[in-house]
Amino acid sequence: MKRDLSASSMLTHLTGQIGDERKFCVAFSGGLDSTVLLAALVQLRAEACPDLSLRAIHVHHGLSQFADHWVAHAQTFCQQLQVQLEVVHVSVDAKKEGIEAAARAARYQAFADHLTAGETLLTAQHLNDQCETFLLALKRGSGPAGLSAMAAHSERNGYMLLRPFLHLSRQQLEQFATDAGLQWIEDDSNQDPRFDRNFLRLKVLPSLYERWPHFPQAVSRSAALCAEQEALLDELLSESLLAFTDHNRSLDISAMASLSALRRQALLRRWLAEQGARMPSRDQLQRIWDEVALSRDDAAPQFQLHHLSVRRFRQRLYVLPPMASLKQVVLPWDTALPLRLPDGLGQLQACEGAAQGAESIRLPRDDEQVSVRFQAPGMIEKVGREHARQSKKLWQELNVPPWQRERMPLVYYNEQLMAAPGLFITRQALAQANEPQWQVMWRPSADKKES
Repeated sequence: MKRDLSASSMLTHLTGQIGDERKFCVAFSGGLDSTVLLAALVQLRAEACPDLSLRAIHVHHGLSQFADHWVAHAQTFCQQLQVQLEVVHVSVDAKKEGIEAAARAARYQAFADHLTAGETLLTAQHLNDQCETFLLALKRGSGPAGLSAMAAHSERNGYMLLRPFLHLSRQQLEQFATDAGLQWIEDDSNQDPRFDRNFLRLKVLPSLYERWPHFPQAVSRSAALCAEQEALLDELLSESLLAFTDHNRSLDISAMASLSALRRQALLRRWLAEQGARMPSRDQLQRIWDEVALSRDDAAPQFQLHHLSVRRFRQRLYVLPPMASLKQVVLPWDTALPLRLPDGLGQLQACEGAAQGAESIRLPRDDEQVSVRFQAPGMIEKVGREHARQSKKLWQELNVPPWQRERMPLVYYNEQLMAAPGLFITRQALAQANEPQWQVMWRPSADKKES
């Protein structure tokens, strides 16, 4: 394994990795790897790329007694380099995923929240980190997607992520830091073998490196081959996935049922990945198909996949985000003003007068108070139907999925249902001859996906 890396070689390497990008934010922990990355980028800016826009983010997890000391070190180092530093404090909830995964999730969410428009995130994972990531995926029984480990270039949460050190070893970074006289911090938790990555780093990999010095490079090649296979599958399956999904990104169960099990599982994985779901295990994937897609016609199946849920409606599968219950919500409405709905559902707006093609309702009388609710128990007398129907039957008739039926805004006058904007009005909402009328316009939030 090559152990030295001159300053000129480092700058040449970085130039090749960053390409034409010029606006960067470095994920700066203050450890060896990010210290080398930030220092090398500053040198690159001074010697070859004066148009390089560079700043750093330090995430304060609050997990170590030395966390404040690390912030002080990061501030001092960035001041010396004349690099703007932003310190972001996060809270880590390890109840569901464990401390390592929770800290990583909090860290990347902080990056997503604090990157500016057009800014590319740079992280300093290196060849040995790639080896550890591959082995951890192998331990979990991952397929080619997981064994692809980390990509040098990727898109994550709406921003570009570059890892320019993935082909450099930790020894090379240490030598560069020593030659440059750099100082860095050591995270005390890195010596705790209770964490899986530390166990590999401290107990397993040293023996493998001693026996096979080029083991990290071999693992990196295997990860790259797995990534190539995944990319090929993506290309081969993209046309089918596009044909089987609609504008709501729901998946056609009938079309999927005609495929082989292997092809179906591959498509399910890609469909879930496209919607931000964490990759399920093989058992979870099979349960999604058996327990949700193939459940009884009269069932309302649901499979929880971390914070998302997979549900079925009218022979289609949906991936849904967490949703707050709105059953008990009653919102008084001054119709002179738009009404913002809870849980990101958008807003309602009143427009006086009858509009062509729109369903108008009579104006409220002096003794009627306007409110918006999200459930309609009992019978509903919908205009256009001869008889009243139970609300459940009416929602089915209108093709409204079960998870939306208590999240549709409903306009009430006192205790009487008047309208479900965009869906129906009731007989009680009809205006008499020459009686003034108005329409209710519902503008759902563009980023709230529920169907």
